[in-house]
Amino acid sequence: MITATKIRAALAAALAVGVTAALVGCSSGNPLSSGSSASAAPAGTIVIGSQQYYSNTIIAELYAQVLAHDGFTVKRDYNIGQREVYLPQMEKGNIDVLPEYSGNLLQYFDKSSTASSPAQIAAGLKTALPKTITALPAAPATDQDSYTVTKAFSDKWGVTSLAQLSKVTVPLTVGANSEFKTRPYGPDGLKKDYGVTVGFTAIEDSGGALTVKALNDGSVQLADIYTADPSIKANNFVTLKDPKNLILPQNVTPIVSKKVNSKAQADIEKVDKYLTTSALITLNSESTVGKQQTSAIAKKFLQQHGLI
Repeated sequence: MITATKIRAALAAALAVGVTAALVGCSSGNPLSSGSSASAAPAGTIVIGSQQYYSNTIIAELYAQVLAHDGFTVKRDYNIGQREVYLPQMEKGNIDVLPEYSGNLLQYFDKSSTASSPAQIAAGLKTALPKTITALPAAPATDQDSYTVTKAFSDKWGVTSLAQLSKVTVPLTVGANSEFKTRPYGPDGLKKDYGVTVGFTAIEDSGGALTVKALNDGSVQLADIYTADPSIKANNFVTLKDPKNLILPQNVTPIVSKKVNSKAQADIEKVDKYLTTSALITLNSESTVGKQQTSAIAKKFLQQHGLI
């Protein structure tokens, strides 16, 4: 039996499809583009995205402000989520610029890659990325996943590297974002490379305050805290060494769509020239400790280096 409710739902769905088709049919070419773009943004607009991670948003804002200063029209689309969410959108042309991290990006597209050095990773990205996405040269700054422990844990068990975890005789649990569980460097990778079995607890704050609390109160014994996070130094945490390079180097690497022309690419590369690991830690500290706004943090950095 077809009810009035079902009829209304069907009409609403048909209308939504019609509107979408009309919008797609009316899209126009972009003067910044060397090819066609499926971007939903107005023609001439560069859409800048970021992961759902405060540090990544700061970097995205650096790119946004320098591009806007140079006359480009920019649209900010921050805190999108993780790779499973934003990379498909970027492939479609709905995002034009996004700060990425080299090793993890390569493993996302090429799970069988044997690259281990920054140069090998950069070479691998050239062939692994979809044709609609280009990786610009990496910045000096690295901000990578880690297995981090408290100083008390490190001292008690004499552990300063992943290889030494095998001598720990109590059950181990790592706390991290849910996607960490299935990453090549997650629990399965730790078991494969180092013979260490760990449990997993999902903490969805990208190594933030909840993760720090869980590590400090012993809810987890290891945590994925990004290496440029000021909380590592503030809490006297120990980031375990990784002699087998389970976690690849993660240099900040902007990825761009075909819409982003050479002038815009040059602006982004000017920013990355000054983006060292120490500079990134300072920027992160201004956010987490200084409680400054992302836009103010970015503006100050760009002005200091004469970029705006």
